[in-house]
Amino acid sequence: MLTKDLFRKPKNELETSAKERKSNKVNIPDELFINCPSCRKTQLKADINESCGICPSCGHYYKIGARARLEMIADKKSFTEHDAKLTAVNIISFPEYDEKIEKARKESRECEAVITGVCKIGGYPCAVFVMEPRFIMGSMGSIVGEKITRVFEYATKKHLPVIGYTVSGGARMQEGIISLLQMAKVSGAVKNHSDAGNLYLTVLTNPTTGGVTASFAMLGDIIIAEPNALIGFAGPRVIEQTIRQKLPANFQRAEYLLKTGFIDDIVGRREQKAYLARVLKIHSGGRS
Repeated sequence: MLTKDLFRKPKNELETSAKERKSNKVNIPDELFINCPSCRKTQLKADINESCGICPSCGHYYKIGARARLEMIADKKSFTEHDAKLTAVNIISFPEYDEKIEKARKESRECEAVITGVCKIGGYPCAVFVMEPRFIMGSMGSIVGEKITRVFEYATKKHLPVIGYTVSGGARMQEGIISLLQMAKVSGAVKNHSDAGNLYLTVLTNPTTGGVTASFAMLGDIIIAEPNALIGFAGPRVIEQTIRQKLPANFQRAEYLLKTGFIDDIVGRREQKAYLARVLKIHSGGRS
């Protein structure tokens, strides 16, 4: 049977529609590339990882995991983890919280939203806690508070400085008032650590908000932040609706907080290890 397409010549590339050309493109696996949310350029994930999670084109800071941060700052093979098996339970039987915890464990490959322990930075010993953004956005629950409290108590006993990396959406609502109690609990441990004459330095990363900001994140003797990190208690829209005023440009970003005296310095990710080592050296009097 003859059809109208029998004697039609195949289309060349110029005659092919844009839709047809698009369908003939090579299918590149998504896991190899990432689109920068700032400059919109497509980058190899390997290049991002090699540049400490910073976009090579525009300098945008990607969120990175807690263990990646520890690799960046801790001397090789010096980190010893504390309380690795502590993990959250559904204390108040909050609906679907068990499923959320299980999902967070799989996504982050961690038991909880903070890693604690001891290490050396530039040869100087310290205690350390690093919050994990992939575990329910680093939210502060009872186990987060317990682990950070324990590392401060250990540091107080051993006369060690504490370096803390914060990233959090605030208190974990699935644990109700118990999560809010962690603010006072950790703050008390920080006070005891300080009264014993020990140093506490916090590194605020994007975002550090809610109950974490309202407690231990802002209690450091020295408070530094990564460039353009969002730091605050309530969100800017909530504040504007409450005070019925337009907030200044760049409000709650690290640069604005440095200008207004809320933090002491802004330190790029690549320079943080050297900065921390220098502070630890000064605090120890040069004794490693």
